[in-house]
Amino acid sequence: MDAGIIDTIKQYASQKRFPDNTLYTSISVQNIEKIAVNYKVRSRDIEITALESDIVPERYTRNMKSLSVTDQAILLKSTVGIVGLGGLGGMATEILARIGIGKLILIDGDSFEESNLNRQLLSSHDKIGFPKAEAAEKRVREINSSVETRYHIEYLSENNGAHLIEGSDVIVDCLDNLKTRFTLEQAAKKNKSPLVSGAVAGNTGQVTTIFPEDSGLNLIYGNPGTLPEKGVEATLGTLPHAVALVSTLECAEVIKILLNKGGILRNKLLIINPFENLFEVMELY
Repeated sequence: MDAGIIDTIKQYASQKRFPDNTLYTSISVQNIEKIAVNYKVRSRDIEITALESDIVPERYTRNMKSLSVTDQAILLKSTVGIVGLGGLGGMATEILARIGIGKLILIDGDSFEESNLNRQLLSSHDKIGFPKAEAAEKRVREINSSVETRYHIEYLSENNGAHLIEGSDVIVDCLDNLKTRFTLEQAAKKNKSPLVSGAVAGNTGQVTTIFPEDSGLNLIYGNPGTLPEKGVEATLGTLPHAVALVSTLECAEVIKILLNKGGILRNKLLIINPFENLFEVMELY
C-alpha cells in the first residue's frame, strides 16, 4: 500500500481502551470510508492496511482478544461462497459480514414467501416476492460497507455450479435440496474448496466439513441416485432456533478453516437437538 495512505491512516487513528481497560489504536468506519474515497481504493484494503499497521478498525474491536489483528486481516482477504440464502444462508450472511469476511459470493434463485417469515433472517413482510440473493447483498451493504459481494439470482446446477462458486476459499452449503447438495459438493471439489454443509429438520440439525479429497456426503446420505429431492425437513418443518444454531456452527467452521484454528468437523458429523440438550459428534468412515 502507498506510504501516503499508511500515513493518512495513522493520522486518523486514535487511542482507545478495550473493556478490560487495555489500550489499542483504533480507526473509525467513517474515516476508513473517507480515506478510501480520497485515494480511490477499496475500504477493505484500507482496513487490511490498518490491521497490518496494528490499527484496529473500530467495527472489529470486539473481535479482538479472541482474534488477533493478523487473524482479522486474513478474514478480510478471504472469499466465502454461500449457496442457499434462506434460513441457514441468511444467518450465515449476517454473521460472516459482521465478523469481516472480505468477499461474499451469494447464490440463490429463489424469492421470499410468507412461510419463510418464521426463520429466515433476511425475510420481512415488505420483501415477499423479493429475490433472496438481492436481499442478502443489500443486507451486507447495510452492516459492513467494506465487504465486497457478488450475487447470483439463479439456482446452482451441474452446468453452472463450478462457475458460480469460483474464487471461494470456503463454501457454505445452506441448501434444502438433497440432490443439489451433492451437485454443490462436486462443484466445490472441482474448485478445490472446502465445503461446510449444514441441514435442519424440525428441532434437530447437523454440520460437517468436507475437503476436496474427502468422501463427504456419501458417508451421510448414501447414493445420491436413490435419494428424494427433499429431506426430513419436508415432514418436520424447520424451527428458527435450530436454524440459527446450525448456521452459527457452520460459520464457526468457516472461520476455523480460514484461520487454521480449532477442531474442524472433517470426516465428522455434529448432530444437535436443543430440546434434548444433545450435541453429539459422530465419526464418518
